[in-house]
Amino acid sequence: MGFAVHCSWLAALLCLHFFGGQVCCNCTEENMEIAGGHYTLTKQLQKGSLLIYHCPEGYYPYPVMTRLCQHNGSWRMAPRRFTPQRCRVVECPDPNVMEYGEVSPPQEKYFVKNETTYECYSGYTMRGSARRVCLPNGKWSGSTPICSRESGHNCADPGIPAGASRAGNIFGIDETVKYSCNSNLFLVGSSERVCLENGQWSGKEPACYYKHTYDTSLEVSQAFGSSIRESLTTLESLNDTQAGKTIRISKNGTLNIYMAVDISESIKKEDVTKAKNAIITLIKKIASFTVDPNYEIVFFSSDLYEVVSILDFFGGKKVELNAIIKKVEDFEVGQKNTGTDLNLLFKKFEEQMAVIKIQVGKEQFKEHRHVFILFTDGAYNMGGSPEPTVARIKNMVYMNHTVEQEAQSREEYLDIYIFAIGNEIFDDDLQPLVTGLGGKHYFRMKDIKELQETFDEIIDEEEVKGLCGLHKEYEMFGNAHKAARKKYPWWAFITIQNEGSSRSCIGSLVNPYFVLTAAHCFKFGDEPEHVKVEIDDGQGRVKQVKNFILHPKYNINGKEKEGVLEFYDYDVALIQLEEYVQISSFVRPICIPCTQETSDALQLVGVSTCKQQEELLLKNDLERVSFLTKRGSSVDEKDAHAKLGGNRVDCIKHALEAPNITATDPKVAVTDNFLCTGGLIPFRDHVACKGDSGGAVFKNYEHRTIQVALVSWGTKNLCGSGGGIVESDQTSRDFHINLFRVVDFLKKILGNDEQDEYSTLEFLKD
Repeated sequence: MGFAVHCSWLAALLCLHFFGGQVCCNCTEENMEIAGGHYTLTKQLQKGSLLIYHCPEGYYPYPVMTRLCQHNGSWRMAPRRFTPQRCRVVECPDPNVMEYGEVSPPQEKYFVKNETTYECYSGYTMRGSARRVCLPNGKWSGSTPICSRESGHNCADPGIPAGASRAGNIFGIDETVKYSCNSNLFLVGSSERVCLENGQWSGKEPACYYKHTYDTSLEVSQAFGSSIRESLTTLESLNDTQAGKTIRISKNGTLNIYMAVDISESIKKEDVTKAKNAIITLIKKIASFTVDPNYEIVFFSSDLYEVVSILDFFGGKKVELNAIIKKVEDFEVGQKNTGTDLNLLFKKFEEQMAVIKIQVGKEQFKEHRHVFILFTDGAYNMGGSPEPTVARIKNMVYMNHTVEQEAQSREEYLDIYIFAIGNEIFDDDLQPLVTGLGGKHYFRMKDIKELQETFDEIIDEEEVKGLCGLHKEYEMFGNAHKAARKKYPWWAFITIQNEGSSRSCIGSLVNPYFVLTAAHCFKFGDEPEHVKVEIDDGQGRVKQVKNFILHPKYNINGKEKEGVLEFYDYDVALIQLEEYVQISSFVRPICIPCTQETSDALQLVGVSTCKQQEELLLKNDLERVSFLTKRGSSVDEKDAHAKLGGNRVDCIKHALEAPNITATDPKVAVTDNFLCTGGLIPFRDHVACKGDSGGAVFKNYEHRTIQVALVSWGTKNLCGSGGGIVESDQTSRDFHINLFRVVDFLKKILGNDEQDEYSTLEFLKD
């Protein structure tokens, strides 16, 4: 330690002596450590190197996020003796700003996993979430709770986001409300909103962020996907065979997309690579639409590196998609990352737009829509502010209208999206640059490692994300939980805690409010408050239960006198959640038998029947099926074969070998309501373990997942206490409730259109 201190002092003295002669010194790592985390260096300890602190999820670096090695061998943002660097627990903004209601529990500060509930005063009605959880990204789950009452105002009470203050309590036409953030928070969204004649508020919903707050990939997927669809889709189809999946322009219109990636020193090289991959993914997705947009693709630092010129698209020669992608792939940063001139970038876009306007003429230019997509931290150190340039771009697109109403009528022709990336984001400089109607245009990202997947989801799946049985098979090494969530987006963990004992089962999401599982998971005396359902939809992992309904014919003691101590016929139950699950590519419902949704998934044309579905899904005497087993916080897939037709009798006879069964006829224990799996012939099946109960037995059909049964009971415990992937032996058998045999129960609840608590499924008439 003494040697390191001596060297650092010597280095400092040498730098002071020789700095005028252009001799620079390296920085040292002395006092750079962070309690609870680690750091990385972009250029080792050389000048210009950025030291970046990293903390586990739910924590953030404090008091600084980064330090910069300067010419004289010192760190900018030098460590402080009395404020040591450490990982601090993420804090969420104060929710106690809600008017006309109470927040429980009242606390001075709220941290990750803290839960709050909201209740309105008498005479006021709640809108938004009555229960919220502080998430690891520094945001509250759900939506802003608002207590309001009928006042005759034209616009609804816009509420007050956590951590904010609002000026203005009159919500009539042309009335204005203004927002500001408290303490060390900053505002994202509109600081001022006006009540419009249509009863909506202008601008974008505000939120208060800490410097450690960021938007998750799921939020970006939903918000950016929703917003950019306003630019990419239209009610008027250019191709009747692909209605609803077309570029949002008139038949004579044109879409110009300008993309730019910051490659300056403050942006990590791996983030540049990820941004390149994200751009390629987005280009491929847009290519699936019926009109080809024109592209300008630029990488920038203190200089511009134009990879694709938009003017090439106006020369009469078709620019091939593969050529665009190859140019992006081939770009190398090299030594180009010196300084940042954000204004130079916008001037380039302005120049290209001006040339296009001259080439096509003013009238045709009116039909052009322009979308800017930028990846930057906003840390420009040359060229001045880009705001005046952006103002000129707006005037060009808005056709220099001086009447405010006319200018607003052309706002839909320009969208500027900014993905704020990097460790030190200059929000105040970036936010004024975004523009566009519709949803959110400014995204603050912790990193961009998931942006490629985000772009993969936002366009072609957003319109169908609620369809049952959709799933993906990503190879995502190092993130088994996330890969499983996308491959099996319908699975749920169920825990029942009652009088000290705890039981676990698996369930499947069948619509946003209901989870399907086994009836035997529940015991006499269990109440909804004893049940917890885990589905990680980005709004808090644990879901509260409103009710659970067992099949009315389920009776565990129903055949004791016939030699079956535990009888599992009709072993099916539905769990109703307090709040709906947020549907996305991570969380989707599975398809269940005898619904129109499943007929659509099976591509059954015209009026279909339940019998048609069953004949298609369970048509062979040996039908391959799958089910899940819990592995830590994730799941693994097990394979088995349902023995049907002539194979069934030989399969179910092994039920008589189960403990507590003294009956001599296997059909006493195994009714026609069960599917039978297990054994070694002709395939060695996986066996169900105790914790697998209630899980879906499913088949994949043309990239859609259909649940045909659920795991009920088995003859042998081959799993011990561990569970996981375990193979059957010669005589072990598992029995699963065939969902085609309990459709009446499912239909009575999930198809009940006489209530308005939850959305229903459309069951087939037979």
